[in-house]
Amino acid sequence: MLASVTRLRVRSVRYLPAFLWKTFLSQRQVMAAPGFLGGRLLVDASRTFWTLTVWEDERAMKAFRGSGVHGGVMPRLAEWCDEAAYAHWDPTEDSIPSWPDAYDQLVKQGRLSRVAHSSASHDARNFPQPRLSPLIGVDLKARRRT
Repeated sequence: MLASVTRLRVRSVRYLPAFLWKTFLSQRQVMAAPGFLGGRLLVDASRTFWTLTVWEDERAMKAFRGSGVHGGVMPRLAEWCDEAAYAHWDPTEDSIPSWPDAYDQLVKQGRLSRVAHSSASHDARNFPQPRLSPLIGVDLKARRRT
């Protein structure tokens, strides 16, 4: 099993409509992806968005990451975002990690993604904790395959 957390901050409201549309399409894609076990999305303050996904293995996660809508939008994030980071780890339980656990992994072993217009927080690896109250998010469930 592999867990993955991403934190993206959209640098301007100008990019929000396209970002949100591609997020919706990617959400639909991930729920049907082979090897996807479940996950969560979180809308944070200041145009910041989190994803937390759990996969059967790294191969399944990488196959999703580079395919379909998600694979096509990833290069655009370098222009749309001024903060972007991710972490992958082997979860200790057979369930979707909590947001605090995902945040801890991001702080401990997170990697920065390339962004064209990085913020001072991005450069300093300053990742504020996700806002959990009020929690604005959705659980992602894998679609049953027949």
